[in-house]
Amino acid sequence: MRSPVWLVVVAVLAACSPPQEAKPQVEVLQKIPHDTSAFTQGLELVDGVLYEGTGLEGESTMRALDPSTGNVQKKVDLPPDFFGEGITVVGDTIWQITWQNGVAIERDRKTLDELRRVSYEGEGWGICDDGRRLVMSDGSAKLTFRDPKTFAETGSVQVTRDGKPLTQLNELECVGDEVWSNVWKTDEIVRIDPATGQVTNTYDLSSLKPSGDVDVLNGIAHVPGTNEFLVTGKNWPTIFRVRFTGMGQD
Repeated sequence: MRSPVWLVVVAVLAACSPPQEAKPQVEVLQKIPHDTSAFTQGLELVDGVLYEGTGLEGESTMRALDPSTGNVQKKVDLPPDFFGEGITVVGDTIWQITWQNGVAIERDRKTLDELRRVSYEGEGWGICDDGRRLVMSDGSAKLTFRDPKTFAETGSVQVTRDGKPLTQLNELECVGDEVWSNVWKTDEIVRIDPATGQVTNTYDLSSLKPSGDVDVLNGIAHVPGTNEFLVTGKNWPTIFRVRFTGMGQD
């Protein structure tokens, strides 16, 4: 049976119409200089200070930055055999974890001086504070919950995306009842419901990656009171102030 003429016309018009542009997933609001010697492992903005933890053996640091200029205001070095990883602010202190040393360092937030060390099992990748507990990643699909004072494990959840475990969870940022995470070796940031472990959104930040031979995207800091974030990468020359769009963050 022949198709009606109007169906043929509609089909031709549809074929000739230009494809609609996909809505961008990240809107850049500001570019801030970033120390390219910083192998960024953790990033958090609190009370107008941008705290950054960096990694690599013999190069790991804890820093306090001016978020408007990127200038380093304070910096302390970790022991040369420590590989620094994620950080999070808890009240007047900062927790800084290590990769394979099995040590978490609690620091004074004003001076960055070390207050004490506690031990934990397994690797340390990212960490954040949701106001009730610490949430920690170890490179697997598991997020571990910890007591913010004792660092003792209190529970865990397996993270899944489309029903499959999502591994390589790296730097974390707690925002309200959600956890945001870098996914190592990708240009993705995922948003996770820690109650179920389900990834609720995935954001592509490949448009921010500097040209040339650079390391991976890593570092997420929520800007309090807004729907904006500061993001960067290991040894990147720029910290980007961004707003995520197109997936419920408008």
